[in-house]
Amino acid sequence: MSTVKVSQKGWVVIPAEVRRRNGIKPGDRLNLVEYAGFISLHPVLKNPEEEGMGILKSAPNGRRRSMTKALEQERAEERRRERRREKAWK
Repeated sequence: MSTVKVSQKGWVVIPAEVRRRNGIKPGDRLNLVEYAGFISLHPVLKNPEEEGMGILKSAPNGRRRSMTKALEQERAEERRRERRREKAWK
């Protein structure tokens, strides 16, 4: 984790190592997002349609994942756990 200091003008310098790791170059634009007391910076996509295309299609191992199926499986497991808890209480 890096610690940065805010200047009187509100400027913050992103450390060089963080810029290199994230491919941030001079002139790049970042979105500032504020939520629940936290501030984060996110790169503005130069071509959102192309860069975002297929981002949710595959798991890291290259296999396709269905978010709906994953949610259905998680809910089924949750129901099984709930039934086991109910039986244990009886």
